[in-house]
Amino acid sequence: MTRTVLALATMALMAGCAQVPQPSANDPWESYNRGMYAFNDTVDRAVLKPIATGYETVTPRPVRTCIHNVFSNLSDVWSGINSLLQGRGRDFVDTFGRILFNTTAGLGGCIDVASMHGARKIPNDFGMTLGVWGFGQGPYFVLPFMGPSTVRDGVGTAVALTVPSSPAAAVFTIDNVPVRNSILGLYIVDTRANLLDADRLVDQIALDKYSFIRDAYLQRRKAMLDSRTQGERASTEDALDQASPSNTSDTLPVYEDPDDPATH
Repeated sequence: MTRTVLALATMALMAGCAQVPQPSANDPWESYNRGMYAFNDTVDRAVLKPIATGYETVTPRPVRTCIHNVFSNLSDVWSGINSLLQGRGRDFVDTFGRILFNTTAGLGGCIDVASMHGARKIPNDFGMTLGVWGFGQGPYFVLPFMGPSTVRDGVGTAVALTVPSSPAAAVFTIDNVPVRNSILGLYIVDTRANLLDADRLVDQIALDKYSFIRDAYLQRRKAMLDSRTQGERASTEDALDQASPSNTSDTLPVYEDPDDPATH
């Protein structure tokens, strides 16, 4: 099976390497990117998607939700660190409040009780941090196996894979090889399974899946970066108001149990 997948992937990569005559301005490497997209798509259809579909079919939804929440809770550590690196102290405090609350009351992160109490997840990564620091995104770039990225986000991904506080790198610190490989495999399957609905939607509405995924990715990353840079300007202008104890208590997320008589 491995040989078949590699052969098909190689054929897809070679077929996709045909020169694109007029690449998009934000995608000057489109010839390479389409080839790598074809490679990734072939591997995905042959291996990852069938496994993820089977996992979704045989695993009860509460179990899948618990597993996903545990990995999401781990990813909040890396998100919080990047919020701190970006100078977003409020997001840092909120994120680590989520971690503490979900780890304790949420049984190790299995139950996302923080979101139930109004403390929403704040996704963040080192690619966003580089953007906040002023680094340009560079051309669109499809990573092997990992998919859509840019030069800046690719650097952020490389850093995340080497820093133990990120979920994937944390798994590699486990010395027990069978346990480490099992957790890593579960992490990959969980990640792919949570993309199945989006994958079905793209199959239904996109005439050119490559262009659709590229444009959606770039627009989402731009919106995320804009929200952070605009948020920094707003927090600078309103710093004194936010520092006021009366205002701070009104804006911080509430972690108390509303059904607990002691909170009333």
